[in-house]
Amino acid sequence: MEDITNFTIDPACLGEPPLAMDVIKDLDVFGICLYSMLTFMACITLLLYLEQCVYVYKKLPYPKKTTIIWISGAAPVIATMACLGMWIPRAVMFTDMTSNSYFAVVVYKVIVLMIEELGGTHAFLNRFSSKPFKISTGPCCCCCLCLPWVPMSRRMLFILKLGALQYAILKTALSILSVVLWTNGNFDLADLSITCATIWINPFIGVLLVFSLWPVGVIFMNTKNYLRSVKLIPKYAFYQIILVLSQLQTAIINILALNGSIACSPPFSSQARGSMLSQQIMIMEMFLIGLFTRNLYRRTYEEISNEAPEEKGNIGAEKSNVDLDEILLLNQIILY
Repeated sequence: MEDITNFTIDPACLGEPPLAMDVIKDLDVFGICLYSMLTFMACITLLLYLEQCVYVYKKLPYPKKTTIIWISGAAPVIATMACLGMWIPRAVMFTDMTSNSYFAVVVYKVIVLMIEELGGTHAFLNRFSSKPFKISTGPCCCCCLCLPWVPMSRRMLFILKLGALQYAILKTALSILSVVLWTNGNFDLADLSITCATIWINPFIGVLLVFSLWPVGVIFMNTKNYLRSVKLIPKYAFYQIILVLSQLQTAIINILALNGSIACSPPFSSQARGSMLSQQIMIMEMFLIGLFTRNLYRRTYEEISNEAPEEKGNIGAEKSNVDLDEILLLNQIILY
């Protein structure tokens, strides 16, 4: 005779995410302290960003100031949306759509910023026209080292900018479509069946993201030596960190929640608790990133030199050699 164990499942573990009032009523002392601290972090991140926007708007010329305001707003916007999703679990679909759509525009703005730092499209083409660009960069072509170097041209620059812009447009459109389908019951992250829209939309968005990161990487790899004075490398590094945390980290937590690795904790189901943990972690991460990126963007900028640091060093060495030869020649004339 087989042993049969009777057990019951809390209805909250199978239901929808709780209402905001249910979350507030269920908070204990630790929960109140945690939610208050995370809300304070999100508010500080947003306030520092607003102050930075005022500074950048007054100190920098158009259109560079609008681009910098967009890019530096990635961490504050994500932190604010995560805070709203933490307090209102049923609004996570809308908060995630807002933050992801905003970051999709940031991906395009990064490539615009690098061009603006070099003086704009006209100055960029004057400097790099017909110069070979390395295109074997990640995430698409990092393993294809045999790819030829492509000369930069107006057409090539247009293709690169279009590759980044397509994600900003299609990601926003697909996010709106996902929300519409979600209200009709056709989009559910927990339903991975072939008849559900989730299994079709999310992988397609992932492919769009990969193809949008490639042109940004191409421009970065070929211009980073010219933009060291404006701290392009740390700016690009933080942009990549935000990308990983907002996209990959969230996807991993959602997969763990769907597999039941994150336990149900009434009033939160396993999936809702995974989403709540993701929002809380995101607030702390974006708070720290916001503090670091503030030091990178809240500053004035100088004109970029036409030569890369290596070229400037070579020119300086040549001038030193010429000066030394002139001095030796003058000494010989005097002695003679």
